[in-house]
Order: sequence, then structure tokens, then C-alpha cells
Amino acid sequence: MARIPGEGLAKGLAVTMRHMLRKSETQQYPEVKPDLPPRSRGVIALVEENCTVCMLCARECPDWCIYIDSHKETLPAPEGGRPRARNMLDRFAIDFSLCMYCGICIEVCPFDALFWSPEFEYAEYDIRDLLHEKDRLGEWAATVPPPPPHEVSAEPPKEIAAASRPARGTARPAGRTGEAAPATEQTATEQTATEQTATEQTATEQAATEQAATEKAVTEKAPPRREPPRPMRDIRSIRPPGSLPKKKDGPEEDA
Repeated sequence: MARIPGEGLAKGLAVTMRHMLRKSETQQYPEVKPDLPPRSRGVIALVEENCTVCMLCARECPDWCIYIDSHKETLPAPEGGRPRARNMLDRFAIDFSLCMYCGICIEVCPFDALFWSPEFEYAEYDIRDLLHEKDRLGEWAATVPPPPPHEVSAEPPKEIAAASRPARGTARPAGRTGEAAPATEQTATEQTATEQTATEQTATEQAATEQAATEKAVTEKAPPRREPPRPMRDIRSIRPPGSLPKKKDGPEEDA
């Protein structure tokens, strides 16, 4: 099939005209900052006060790009106590030229000392400048966004539930769900349960005592069974092994 001359040129011009009439969606970076997703991985930030030098992040890092140095100091003892040794952080560095942004160090940190920051503008002309020490990692902590709020139907955090829990020995306030009984009714219920438990325990002990007494009486009445004595064999009648039988008195038989 023969092609019409100028068909490709006409299609190209149609595409050009169609896009010329549309509004441009180009963002003028760096004047206009891009809208990053909430869980974007830009750079790792350090909260030095939370670090206990447990070395979990350095041991679990698959690229071995985390370097930690520390020393021990003895804290003064409080009244009636004894001095304790504490690890003091001397160096915490991350080499971002080796980091593959897997996030394992942040996940394994048990004291919330490492966080993801959405900042990504830290390119350098020299690869050696990508080794960030703890001072620069601490500066990234100011750019860490706050955690997202909980959903409407989600359960409240455990820390808030534990803080709002009343102390032991105090009556809980009445509410729609789990309304607590008054103090007098609760005390009476506890006393009734205690008395019932004590009664059941006493009955159990009496039954065990009666059973032990019955077994003891049966054991005392019935004499112990003894096996009948076994007849003793005459040791002289036993032929020693390898001995020949005795010959009978009388004429010898011809062979």
C-alpha cells in the first residue's frame, strides 16, 4: 500500500498543535519545590540524645556504611546507690556514597534515634564529602516531618491508654462502655467471692483429709502380703559341671 506524501509530517504537526494548546505542567525547579510523598526517603537524621550506642544499626547495615565510636563514663551514684557506667557517643557517621537507602538501621533502632528526612539536596562535587558526621546528621533532624495522625476509627496509642489508666486501689469513673460499679457494691462483690473461694478450699481440704484417713485405715487392717519361703536345695546333690556320673556297683558289662 502506497503511503500518502506528507502523511507523517501532518501527524507530527497535529501532535505539536495539540500539546501547544494544553497548559504546561512543568515545575520550575529549584524555585518550585516538588511535592514529595509523606514516606519519601531522602536522608537519615540522628537524634543524638536517644542513641545508647547499642550498635544494632551498624551490625545490621548490609553496606557497612555506619561508623560508631564511643567510650564509657562512670556516673555519680545517687543517695543509697552505686555508680553506674554509661556509653558516651564520640562519633556517629553515615557514608551516603555507600548507603542504598534500605531503612534497616531505622527499623532496628530500639530507642528512636534515627529517622527519615525528606531532604534530598545534599549532592557534592567530591564523593568524600558524602560522609556525614553526627553534627550534620543532627541538623537533618529538624527537617523530619511529624508522624501522621491516627485514623478516626483507629485505637488510641498504648502510651495514652497507659497514662489515662487510674492507679490501683481507686474506683474507675462510670462511662458508657465498661461502666464501673460503685465502691460499696464492688467491695461486697469482692467479699462474697473471697468467702466462696475460702469455702471451696475448706471443702477440698476436708475431702483430701478423709481420703487419706480411709487409705491409712485400710493399710493398717490388711497385713502385708508375704511370699512363701522357697525350699532350699541340698548343695551336695548338685553335680559340679564337667564331672562324670558315678558307676553302679556290679559286674562290668562287656563292650
